[in-house]
Amino acid sequence: MKLWIPDRVYFEPAAMEYPMGERILKFCREHQIPILKTTSHNQVRDIPGETEKARFANAKKTLVVGTKKSLKLDVCKPSAHFQFSLMTNCPGSCEYCYLYTTQGKKPYVRVYVNLEETFQTIDRYIEERLPETTVFEAASTGDPLGIEHISGALKETIEHFGQLKKGKLRVVTKFSNVDSLLDAKHNGNTRFRFSVNSPYVIHQFEHNTHSLSERLEGAGKVAEAGYPLGFIIAPIILHENWREGYTELIETMGQNLAFKKKSHITFELIQHRYTNNAKQIILERYPNTKLDMDEKKRVLKFGKYGRTKYVYPKDDAREMKSFISDLIVKHFPNGHIHYFT
Repeated sequence: MKLWIPDRVYFEPAAMEYPMGERILKFCREHQIPILKTTSHNQVRDIPGETEKARFANAKKTLVVGTKKSLKLDVCKPSAHFQFSLMTNCPGSCEYCYLYTTQGKKPYVRVYVNLEETFQTIDRYIEERLPETTVFEAASTGDPLGIEHISGALKETIEHFGQLKKGKLRVVTKFSNVDSLLDAKHNGNTRFRFSVNSPYVIHQFEHNTHSLSERLEGAGKVAEAGYPLGFIIAPIILHENWREGYTELIETMGQNLAFKKKSHITFELIQHRYTNNAKQIILERYPNTKLDMDEKKRVLKFGKYGRTKYVYPKDDAREMKSFISDLIVKHFPNGHIHYFT
């Protein structure tokens, strides 16, 4: 299991005034990582590289430490009521990443140190929905576990939710470095979901992430630690021999007794989709990509704010949903398929 270490770290002026900022600064000094200053993440313009591909690679090794300015939370259907950000972007370099649509021009990793303000916002949103329970997603804008060894933000967040009566946390990851979270006082209020895929998709498109076996090992650890557990199979891609690939995935998962003993495992199924903007960025950064983005094989779907994205035709989507759902029912009779989209 290889942990991400940035090549350079930028600090916004206020970042070092927070405990997490001090922790990250200490980490940088211990690992002899160059420490730079910036007035704002928008001023980070000197990332090296003569080509778009080179600049992207170097941005993915750059961490920007700052504060979250806007604390208004977006809705997060269908996985939760709201989403909040511990960080933006991700140490991984998945060719299909949906963040290319919104963060494509700023691929460096950002972490937000004003946790207490975030927690106060979460508490306020919970209060406004009482007596209902409010569910929050912490990994919509990035994978916080990928930098947990640097920030420690996820453990603090889990323990904050552990104290709440009417708040639940959901987090998803392609990483496996969960050891520091196993003793967290989560009180069952955080559902850990691991993003998994067919062997072909992981090998071909999910660069700088942990292997499937490592993710499943991490899933077993959090299950033994009492966390509610789930899996996201995403994005489901109709590649050559996709049925065999997803059969191998589900069978491999079903052989892992450490988490199969859990009586209630959730599954979220998400088909591959892309926007025109994302396609352009993907082709610039991965000119030899094998990701099939032929609009003739897709249909347009309208999303939030009038955005359009390409998804599979209804018959293809129906077949993938049915095929993978049947596999889950067979190998996880106590599993619950939360949604397909």
